Amino acid sequence: MGDQVAFTFLLDHFWNEVYGFMLKRTQNETDSEDITIETFVKAFDKIASYDPEYSFNTWLIAIGKNVHIDLLRKKKSVLFIEITDEEDQQAYRVADSTPTVEDQLIKEQNLSSLLNCIKQLKPQYQEVIQLRYFQELSYQEIADQLGEPINNVKIKLLRAKKLLADIITKKKGTS
Repeated sequence: MGDQVAFTFLLDHFWNEVYGFMLKRTQNETDSEDITIETFVKAFDKIASYDPEYSFNTWLIAIGKNVHIDLLRKKKSVLFIEITDEEDQQAYRVADSTPTVEDQLIKEQNLSSLLNCIKQLKPQYQEVIQLRYFQELSYQEIADQLGEPINNVKIKLLRAKKLLADIITKKKGTS
């Protein structure tokens, strides 16, 4: 549970900075989100190698730059990012099954209200929410269906739940 809380904090705290940096580099929202997701996957996987002598955001940006370079190399031969490193294929336990604050907030919504909130998410986030909560697929089943590594699915789901919880909270504040 401690790991998920820490990872969620880091994701919330540094997402906009890494995403903004990548958006300036790529000028493409989809690529920027993909790169940012992959950056956090790699950072969580390699957290033990982080040197506190450097600021955390600098370390994340450096990982992001490398992910972007890898993406550019792969785009020459493949249109879609494909992760082949065996190390990246192994499921890293970013998320566990313990309900989070976001999970609780999402559950409290009535279905039509919840569906309206979900429609405000980007399609890739709508898809992982739909697969996880409405079709009740496991992380592995979602990864197989999307053709993505399981750790990417976990990061997307964490991000989707956070964005959805923000939408619900804003909606509650206006009603």
